Amino acid sequence: MPAEAPRGAKLTSKWLTIIGIGEDGVAGLGDEAKRLIAEAEFVFGGKRHLALVASLAKGEARAWPTPFDAELRDVLALSGRRVCVLASGNPFYHGVGVTLARKVAAEGMRVIPAPSAFSLAASRLGWALQYVETISLHGRSLDLIRPLLHPCTRILALTSDSDAPEAIAGLLTELGFGASQLTVLEALDGPNERLRSASAGTFALEKINPLNVLAIEVESTSQARILPLTSGLADHLFEHDGQITKREVRAVTLSALAPRRGELLWDIGAGSGSIGIEWMLAHPSMRAIAVEADPARAARIRRNAAACGVPGLAVVEGSAPQALGLETPAAIFIGGGGSDAGVLEGAMDALPAGGRLVANAVTLEMEALLLSRHAAHGGQFTRIAISRASPVGSMQAWRPAMPVTQWRWVKP
Repeated sequence: MPAEAPRGAKLTSKWLTIIGIGEDGVAGLGDEAKRLIAEAEFVFGGKRHLALVASLAKGEARAWPTPFDAELRDVLALSGRRVCVLASGNPFYHGVGVTLARKVAAEGMRVIPAPSAFSLAASRLGWALQYVETISLHGRSLDLIRPLLHPCTRILALTSDSDAPEAIAGLLTELGFGASQLTVLEALDGPNERLRSASAGTFALEKINPLNVLAIEVESTSQARILPLTSGLADHLFEHDGQITKREVRAVTLSALAPRRGELLWDIGAGSGSIGIEWMLAHPSMRAIAVEADPARAARIRRNAAACGVPGLAVVEGSAPQALGLETPAAIFIGGGGSDAGVLEGAMDALPAGGRLVANAVTLEMEALLLSRHAAHGGQFTRIAISRASPVGSMQAWRPAMPVTQWRWVKP
């Protein structure tokens, strides 16, 4: 609960002010921002931010704790007092304003943004920001950049420190994008602003300012690891031991699962993790939990998730249905172990009304189980039969893959 304001303290409905500040400090602030900083009883921010406004601030300066408190308890405890929070650039674009907005109603905040680092970088490079991929890698895995690596794409990436540009250059080179042009934009809008460029494959820039944005103009080789935008990635993009939903069946399965923004998927008997991975690739807001009993396969799923740019895929090592005490999903896929006792029933019970279940069967036992559930609960049945051409002597002939029976059901 927020602390009670002392008797006589001035209360205001807009008790919290969030001000974006650039490297130019006070010089870049408008009159209103300067006034609000001066009138604040408490001013929160990083040590660098507090130093920039030291000539203005009259209230108590409070630097962010280390490690950073994502709950922002110190700020919230002062609800009703005159509190100012300083943030880099636009507080509502990968900034502290996003975190505060989860705790404080818009009616309680006054926000004065500054240009974001992305806006500043685009203006320096002459790039049309609406056609640029933007991503924050600040405190996050560099693997998140992998899905963006398409030829001729322009990317602006917020980084964590002075080492990140070189690490990203190394990753690009490893993936076959060594010819990509990298520009490091340091301390934008400040007296130490600097722009330097190099290719990913020959990157050797030194003494990079920790406050930097990395601009990437992607160029690829014929062997580059490119993740297409469609469902049904090539099987060779996944490490697997044969336990994988094959490419064509996977594309049909993802279509049946019908991903929608922000949804959570359970991938039961995940094998290589390909279904959960492609579910998450559909949109950055997507989440998935892979349930896999085999420890070696669970480790492989984690490696595949990182290699495909979705390191946030959660992996639960355990057998269904015992391992299904998880956050309620919007959709469930059963690819392995579905004929085990209680798995299908546990999945059906876990879904909310309107939740979607897709189960694939290769064995007769699993197919019989799905037939009985279809008879009892309805849904849609699909038979997927794929044949591939392969050599027969000096000629070619069709070799059929094992057919897959798919049951799709929406919980009433």
